[in-house]
This record gives sequence, C-alpha cells and structure tokens, in this order.
Amino acid sequence: MSNKKLFLLDGHALVYRAHYAYIKRPLINSKGLNTSAISGFVNTLWSILKNEKPTHLAVSFDMSGGTFRNEMYPEYKANRDAQPEDISIALPYIRSIIEAFNIPIVMLQNYEADDIIGTLAKQAEKEDFTVYMMTPDKDYAQLVSDKIFMYKPARSGDDAEVLGVPEVLEKWGIERVDQVIDMLGLQGDSVDNIPGIRGVGPKTARKLLAKYDTVEGIIENADKLKGKQKERVIEGAELGILSKQLATIDINVPVQFDAAKYVVEPINREKTQEIFKDLEFRSLTKRILGVEAEPAAPQNVVGQQGNLFATGVTLDRAKPKPIPEPTIVDKTIENTEHDYQLMDSAEKRAELIALLEKQISISFDTETTGIDANEAELVGMSFSFEANKGYYVPTPANQDEALAIVAEFKAILENPAIEKIGQNIKYDALMMKWYGVELQGTYFDTMIAHYLCEPDLRHKLDYLSQSYLNYKMVPIEKLIGKRGKNQLSMRDIAVEKVSEYAAEDSDVTLQLKPVLAEMLKENDSVKLFEELEMPLVRVLTDVEFEGVRIDGEFLNNYSKELAIKIKEKEESIYEKAGVRFNIASPKQVGQVLFEKMEIPYRWRKTKSGQYSTSEEKLSELALQHEYVQEILDFRKFSKLKSTYVDALPRLINPKTGRVHSSFNQARAATGRLSSENPNLQNIPIRDEAGREIRKAFIPRDENHIL
Repeated sequence: MSNKKLFLLDGHALVYRAHYAYIKRPLINSKGLNTSAISGFVNTLWSILKNEKPTHLAVSFDMSGGTFRNEMYPEYKANRDAQPEDISIALPYIRSIIEAFNIPIVMLQNYEADDIIGTLAKQAEKEDFTVYMMTPDKDYAQLVSDKIFMYKPARSGDDAEVLGVPEVLEKWGIERVDQVIDMLGLQGDSVDNIPGIRGVGPKTARKLLAKYDTVEGIIENADKLKGKQKERVIEGAELGILSKQLATIDINVPVQFDAAKYVVEPINREKTQEIFKDLEFRSLTKRILGVEAEPAAPQNVVGQQGNLFATGVTLDRAKPKPIPEPTIVDKTIENTEHDYQLMDSAEKRAELIALLEKQISISFDTETTGIDANEAELVGMSFSFEANKGYYVPTPANQDEALAIVAEFKAILENPAIEKIGQNIKYDALMMKWYGVELQGTYFDTMIAHYLCEPDLRHKLDYLSQSYLNYKMVPIEKLIGKRGKNQLSMRDIAVEKVSEYAAEDSDVTLQLKPVLAEMLKENDSVKLFEELEMPLVRVLTDVEFEGVRIDGEFLNNYSKELAIKIKEKEESIYEKAGVRFNIASPKQVGQVLFEKMEIPYRWRKTKSGQYSTSEEKLSELALQHEYVQEILDFRKFSKLKSTYVDALPRLINPKTGRVHSSFNQARAATGRLSSENPNLQNIPIRDEAGREIRKAFIPRDENHIL
C-alpha cells in the first residue's frame, strides 16, 4: 500500500455528528456558547492527525443553496429540518480552527461535499494515494476501491470502521461496489428524500440485482416478475431511474487535486491557542498544544451566522509564522525501552512482594480466562510502580495452587495505605474477591477518570494510551485472535507472551494516572471522582459479587403459560385476517393491516418503502382497532418470553445459583449507570405480564430479604 495517505473529511456530516453526540449534555462555556459541535469536531480532527498520521488532508463542506440534484428533483432533501442555530454559530469557529491547523477547505457552489470528495478521491487514486473518506454517510460506499476506503468515525465506545471493497460487498449484499447506487435507486433514501421504487426494500433489491444486475436491467425484465412486484417495478420505473441518478456521486466536479496543497503542515500554534482561549478549551489546549490554557479575554467572536466564510473569530490580522512541531512517531513495545519481568517462582514472587511493600501507589491488573469476573478464572496478576517497568505473576489452572499464590499478595492488596491504580478496577477487585482478597486502599480508575473528563469519547486503555501517551499497545487480538468461536483464552497462550502483554497493561495504566489526574483538576471533577465515583466502585463490586437469586422453576412454568398465550393470540390473529403470515415480520404485518384489511395509514413510510409498524404507531391505531391490539399483545408476550423468561435462567451462575449483573459507570454520557448481562434496569413493570417476571427475583435464603 502506498505511503501517501490522504484523508478527506465530510465536514458537515462530522459537525452534525459531533453536535448530536452531546445533545443531552451540551458543552456550554461561560459566555453561554454551545461548543459541542466545535469540541467534537476538533477531537475528531486531532484524533485523525495523531493516530492515523495522514500525509495529506482536506475538509469539504456543503455550500448553502441547492445543487444540481434539486434541479433534477425539487423535493431532494426537502424533508430535512432547518440547520440548528447552535451549528450555524459553530461553523465560523470550526472554519477558523481548520485554517489554524493549516488544512485546506474545499467547497464549490452547486455541488455537495460527496461530489467534491468523490472527485478528489478518484484523482488522488490515480496518483497512487491511499484515500480515506471520513464520513458516517453510507452513500460513499459507491466510491470504494482497492485504494479508496470509507472511514466511519468511532461511536459509543467502538473503534472506527474502515470499509474496503470486501466489507462494502458484504454489508450491502451485492457483487460489485457500483451496485450501491442501484440499491439506493431501488430502495430510496429517506434521509435525502430519494423516493426509490415503492415496495422495494433492501432484501428485495438484493435479490433483483443478483438476477438482473442494475436498476435498468430490472426494469427491462419487469415482464418476468410476478404479481405486485411486477406492477411496482413497471409503475416506479421512472422514479427508480431518477433515484439512481440522484444517488450517484458526481466524480467529475470541476476541482483539481493538487498534492502540494494538501500536505499536512504543522499547526499554527499561536492562532490555535488564541481561538482555544476564546472558546475556553482548556483540555484541548493542554492535549494539542502541550501548554496550560490562560483565562479567556473578552473578544468580538461571532461573524455572520451559518456562513462558513464569515470571519468567525476576531484575531490579529497579521499572520504569525507557524511554529514547527516535533515529528512524533508512535511508541510501541518494540521501540520503547522497558523492563517487564516474569515472576514465575516463589523466590521471584517474594522479591516482588518486598518491592511492593515499600510503595505508596501501585498499578494492578488481572489476566483471566473471560470477561465475566464472576465466572472467569485467574490466569495471572501484573504490577507496576515505575514507568516502563512491570511485573507479571502467572497463576496455574489448578485453583488450589492459584489461591495459594494470590494469598502471598493478600497483605499488599489489602493494605489500605497503598493506592491501587487500575483500568476498570472494579473488574480486578471483583476477580480478587473470588480469590479471597478484598482490594483495599484508595482507588484511581483511569477509565472512570477519563469518562468524567471526556464522557463522549472512548475510554478503552489502548485508546487512552495512544491519545495521551502516544504509545500504541499490543492488541489483545494479537495474542488470542479475533472474537468468535476460534478465539483462544489467555490460558492457551505461552506465559512469556502473556507476561509482556500484561506488564504493559499495568505500566501504561500507571503512566496515564498523572495525565488524567491533571485533567480531573482542569475539569473541576476531583471531588466528584474521589468522593462519589471511586467509593461507588467498591459498592458496585459488592453488588455484582453478591448477585440476586432467580427462581428458575417459576420462570420455566411461566414460560409454558406464555407459550399458550402466544399460540392463542396467533390463531386469533390468523382467523380475523383470513390469512396466515409471519406476525414477527413488520413488513408482512404492514401489508395485512394497511392493504388487506385496509386500515388507513397516515404516516411517512420507512426508508425502504415499507409501512412502519412501530409500537408507537400500532398503539395509536389500537385505540380504534381491537385487532391491532392483538398484534401488540402477541409481540409483548413473545418479547417477554424470549428476552426475560427464557433468558434469565440461562444467566444463573453455576457457582452461586444467582444472577450477577454488571454495572457500568462509564457507559452513558448522561452519567447514569447501565446494567448488562442481564440488564436489570428494564425488567417490565407496567402490566401484569411484566410484573409477573419480577416475582422470580427472590431472597437467596431464609436469612435474607429483598
């Protein structure tokens, strides 16, 4: 692959994404300015520059006013809401920041950013560039080639998704990338108000394309189709062709890729610092510029709202000379001097314990056979108390021997005078409880510290390491393989390899502590972290360890009752409809209700051209149509049975006979706890059938109550 790496960013798409990521918890500075979109966009931009190391980069935005597509179809994008005022105010700032980063902005009247990016990508490909189109917009899939990739930004804790030709073909279920346009032409796109052919959804579109190759091929062979499908293709032929044209990204826009103009240059530090100061971006100033932010001085800030070419920020008109930044190469375990030791004998463990006894703060981590601490077995423990040094203590599969080794470290781990630093330390504390150790001392959880400072970013250790230490960790997949049935356990890996990986975990966590401690101070979150979040870790550890007893026999009996109710509802629904159909299929339910039974449909159809049969819409119809209520009852009983009644007994821990949910402090940006495996926060309560499930939660014995 070429070492010339071009990133093309879809500006508006990324700005909107950033704005709505903070929609429930907007970032408002002391001037009352909503900086959510600005902060989110800058974080995204910096992440790309730092982690992906592009050699060339540009940002493209849509211009106000219509495009050539509106001339073809006036209703194109007519369903979109007006741009939020906060985004209109944010755009001039974002333009100023992009300029301060010395990154070119490419825009052209009458064309969308997709067209500009598509044209530049195809031109750069011919010059042997590897191109990444950064956007959440699925339409870009039609541009992917061996050298052009879609780069979908990370969301909700997941990694960024890079789509090449194989991924696009698999995701869309097609044989060639250009068939993405045909898929959009057939099924339409509700986001852009592209109509498509009525009644053709993704599944049908895939089948038709597999047989007839293109929209035009399907229309030419319409006479070979049957029934409704034939009618709809013939009736919708003109709209299908138009929709395909609307969905096609123009790769012949009058713009010219000039590699020299797109080279990644050093940031104009002085200009960037002034803008960040005005916006009160303290954390970003420290992270990007490596300096403490000064208090903001009052400035004349806003240009013409929504105009990307507005001045945006009033700064010194004289252009300061950019201050070159040092060239930074990612550090890794291969190019970083380190001392990771395998402590695999009684003598070495005694030596380590003597060292640990002298510390006031240690980083601690466990390696286990699985991600559920209530069922996993300990494979080893790692410690670090000095940067670039770490120690790994393996534990054998024999549990008596493992317990004996853990007991050697009990005094250290239970010493209240030694601070324990960990990444998701609740997991390690819970693991230790199963081995007879109560993890004592002040906690510092790097995951939660980062969550408090940057709730909408990822909090995994590898992300924190690369973002704040410029250190790329050994990926877990390198040891145990990718997720799936063939993934190995840590127990299956050579202890020498595990030792390096585990010691690195503790070492990196140790090095992150001072960085995140400083961020907590900057965000005025130290008190929240120390007095609420860290004590809560201990409480949740105990809650998860204790679990709750489930009456499996009660649920098994209730499952049989629900099965009878589901069957009764099913037969009643078939009898009244006069036809048997798949009640679990929203599409078939829509056809029966709104075509066969002719119940009036008054909403917009889904993007695939189907009737919406959401619970909200059916509940509204059920007030006038008793038959619709029966379908809702069928759905309710089916969901209760599969999601709760049948699932909960399978989650009973064989060691305890209880269910042990996991509570996550760093998942929801709103600050609430989340519960998983099982989710105990959504056990139904509103009706009798749901309340019945709650009867299955019982005290563990006669000495306990709920």
